[in-house]
Amino acid sequence: MNIGLIGARRTSNGIGEYIGKYFHASGATISSVLGTTMQSSMHAADNLMKYGIKARPYTDLSRMIHDEPIDTVVIASPTQTHLAYIRQCVEAGMHVFCEKPFISPDIEDVDAVLDDIFTRAGSRGAIIAMNSQWCFSLPFYETLCGSTDKSGSTTFSMRLSPVCSGPGMIPDSVPHALSMLYTVLGDGLISSLNIETGKDAMDLFFTYEGKESTCSVRVFLVVQKTQPRAFSFGFNGAMVERRIDMQTYSIRFTHGGAMMDIPDPLSLSVKDFISCVKRNLTPEVGREHITATSLQLKQIYDTYKIH
Repeated sequence: MNIGLIGARRTSNGIGEYIGKYFHASGATISSVLGTTMQSSMHAADNLMKYGIKARPYTDLSRMIHDEPIDTVVIASPTQTHLAYIRQCVEAGMHVFCEKPFISPDIEDVDAVLDDIFTRAGSRGAIIAMNSQWCFSLPFYETLCGSTDKSGSTTFSMRLSPVCSGPGMIPDSVPHALSMLYTVLGDGLISSLNIETGKDAMDLFFTYEGKESTCSVRVFLVVQKTQPRAFSFGFNGAMVERRIDMQTYSIRFTHGGAMMDIPDPLSLSVKDFISCVKRNLTPEVGREHITATSLQLKQIYDTYKIH
C-alpha cells in the first residue's frame, strides 16, 4: 500500500502524524505529504522522519496523485476541506481513509452527497473508511465492565475534552459517541435532543432509538487544551476512564480499582482499513456507519445552531 498523507502537521491537535506512524508500522509506504504551503509540507515531511518515514512534500493534490505511485490517500486535514479532497481522490480511484467527521455538518443534503461519493467509489473499486477509533476499544471495555448488547444497553455516557469551544465542539467530539452507539446498538434515531451550554462546556442529552432498544444518552464536552485530556465513557453506569502515559503514550482503561493496558485504538482503526483494502471488504467504519452517524451529527449540529 502506497499512501499520500493530507494534513500531517499537528497545528490544531490534528492526528495526521500519528495516523501516518501507524500506517508505516503496519507495512504501508508513506511516499508523500500534502500541505497548504511548501513550508508546511516540508515541515510535516521532516517531522515524519522520526518514525522512519521519508515522504516528499506537495502543495497540489492533482500533482501528488499524478507524480506519486500512490493507491491510497489519508485525509487528516481540517474538516471543511474533507469533501473536496474525498471527491478528487475517489475520481482518481484512490482508497480513502478520512479522519472524523467524514464531511462537515454544515453541508446540505448530506445523504445525497454521501450516496454519490460511495456510488462513485464502488464503481472504481475504491475502499473508504472514516477514522472514529474509539469503537475499536469496545472489546477491552467489555473485559473490564461486562458485555454490551442491543437490548440491554439502556444508558450511555461519554465525557470528552475538545480543544475548541462553541459549535466546533460538536464535529470535533460528538462523532466518537455516535460511532460507539452505532457499533453497539446499530442504526438508530435521535429524539428528545436537549443541548445545554456554558463557558467552555456543552452538555448534550438525547434518546437513541435503536431497532431493539432505547438508550438514554449524555455527552459532556469540556474544553481542555493541555494533554492528557480527560476521556471516559460507559454503558449502564459502568464507566471506564482513559489514562495516558505521556512519556510512552501507552494507554490504559481504569474501572473502579481495575486497570487494563490497551493498544491505541487508532492503530486498530488503521489495521482494519488496511485489511479491508487487501481483502476488498467493507471497513468497520464504512459506508453504512459513516452515513448513519453523519446524518445524526448534522441533526445535532443544526439543533445547536437554532438553540
